[in-house]
Amino acid sequence: MRWKLGGAFAVAALVAYTVNEATETIPAPAQAGSEVVAGGAAFLTPEAVVFPASNPYSVEKADLGRRLFFDPTLSGTGTMSCASCHDPQKGWSDNRPRGIGEVGMAMKVRTPTLLHVAAAPILGWDGKFHSLENVTFTPITSPVVMNLPESVLLQRLRGDAGYVRDFAAAFPDGAITRASIEKALATYQRTIQPDPSSFDRWIRGDSRAISVQAKAGFRLFTGKARCAECHSGAAFTDAAFHDIGVGQGDDIGRGAFFPSSRMLRYAFKTPTLRDVAIRAPYMHDGSIATLDAVIDLYDRGGIDRPSRSPDIRPLNLTPSEKSDLLAFLKTLTSSDGPRNSPPLN
Repeated sequence: MRWKLGGAFAVAALVAYTVNEATETIPAPAQAGSEVVAGGAAFLTPEAVVFPASNPYSVEKADLGRRLFFDPTLSGTGTMSCASCHDPQKGWSDNRPRGIGEVGMAMKVRTPTLLHVAAAPILGWDGKFHSLENVTFTPITSPVVMNLPESVLLQRLRGDAGYVRDFAAAFPDGAITRASIEKALATYQRTIQPDPSSFDRWIRGDSRAISVQAKAGFRLFTGKARCAECHSGAAFTDAAFHDIGVGQGDDIGRGAFFPSSRMLRYAFKTPTLRDVAIRAPYMHDGSIATLDAVIDLYDRGGIDRPSRSPDIRPLNLTPSEKSDLLAFLKTLTSSDGPRNSPPLN
């Protein structure tokens, strides 16, 4: 089972492991047959989420983080919450080319989804954040995002009897501090997992879960189109940074941290493909409007420049193959329908 947004949280629904303290064996697909490409088991979604030993899971902490995540109190004028950009009904993103802050200014990059964020070793399109806890106060205190000074947030929460109660339940000392806010929000965000998709049902053995066209698309994805070289594993990402031949100008991605590296110039993080069909537009800068156009980009190989990954080169896909690939990508979207934002306590 996975956490269901808006439903009751139960400890049994999420088996929490801590880093280096337990591992999970992922089973082979049941009755998958020869139609599943070799290695298909690597795409199976684990049933457990890994929580760091420095911030272990608890129901109380996750519930507190959930309340904070959907509360506009965390913004300057009380009009914007974390969910304003990371909307569960939009694949935990916002369907904008660039994020828009409380004051109406566009951000530098597109809002990344939070799906599978628990498994990400580092975060941000350019990898500037080392953990979910490390991310928390950057958008909250940024004048162009949520625009709320840390001191004001602490004052607001400490003056709210409900939050005083919830922090006391979540933490032994009950302190409302920057660190406890970071831990609560990070704990909740680690519970955000994609609901099962038709692809998941197929890879686990339901031969009728996806179409013949989508099955052909999966063979392309793991073969001729070479998508799986970067979009690998259960989260469909290698969590690495590549220049795929898109984006120009001052934002050089990971290269800003490694100015002597030619290959990291214009390198941005490989995003997950979970729920990809409902998360347009695409790329770090939101410059590509549709999945069809994304496929066309990879087919032609993007911008040919010294930093472009050697894995990015023309694919020479036929129109039929592009259609098959698109059909497969659509099977990665959860099939349980839109998710509803829960009410605040």
